[in-house]
Amino acid sequence: MLHWIAEQKYTVGIVLGVVFGMLARLSMLRTDYRQYPTYPHGKIIHISLGFIAAGLGAVAVPSLLDKNYTAVTFLTVAAQQFRDVRNMERQTLSKIDSMELVPRGATYIEGIAMVFEGRNYMVIFTAFVTALFSIVFAWYWGIIAGILAILLTNHFKSGKSICHIADVKTAQVKMDGPNLFVDDIYIMNVGLDDTREIIRKRGIGLIVTPKNKNCRVTIANIGQRQALLHDLSTIMGVYRDEGEPSLLPLAKLDMGDGRLAVFLLPQELDAEKARKVLLQSPVLESAVRMPSEADVQKAGKEGA
Repeated sequence: MLHWIAEQKYTVGIVLGVVFGMLARLSMLRTDYRQYPTYPHGKIIHISLGFIAAGLGAVAVPSLLDKNYTAVTFLTVAAQQFRDVRNMERQTLSKIDSMELVPRGATYIEGIAMVFEGRNYMVIFTAFVTALFSIVFAWYWGIIAGILAILLTNHFKSGKSICHIADVKTAQVKMDGPNLFVDDIYIMNVGLDDTREIIRKRGIGLIVTPKNKNCRVTIANIGQRQALLHDLSTIMGVYRDEGEPSLLPLAKLDMGDGRLAVFLLPQELDAEKARKVLLQSPVLESAVRMPSEADVQKAGKEGA
């Protein structure tokens, strides 16, 4: 058996590369509270694409070792294919977003599409590393390299959460005549008496306080705010139906200090649970801003 493995090192390397590439994709494929990717067809699509990505990464190693450099150019075709996957995800989510009671928003959708494209590249990396070590060294080194590659890809699977950039506390929801406030931050004007009564009974307020100037700009991003509202509404439920704009969850800024007031009417009246949900909500890559890294800011510090 060992003699056959030694003779068929290319075959063994490709097989191990595909296997570990698929394991990497499966470890990153999870249907959570967002119900995306859907089960079973959404998962079937992404598992199939993961198999293709794993095959491309594994086959690239023998091509390079045999100095068949033209064969490696098919990776550019794969890159185009996975960009099409990103476009497909964007279009699909954008179409169904109009049917949501609390939409995800374009920034959240772009982030999801970006994730699915990037994970295929991580599958290619895992398969490539596994096949390389299996062929150049020995099959057991390929297994070790594959395990390490899977751990590495899972490390980069998730980004930061709100808890990394801000503090969140529960806050009082109060009505001052027709004006709705969360603590001291104005939310909106509520004209109907019935709506005011619903808000008094079911309203929950949260205050998000950014940890620094960069975080303040990130939280102020409209797409980031919409993502927070969508996550809260998905997990806690939302007490509204279509055609009731006055019951829509809202997030408004305090222009003075950058705090974000979040108002929602959940099905589940648990303010502490809502606070924990908000802390675990993702920070969108497209919403991250770093004004402190601008040259003018650095020049100011040096001058001081």
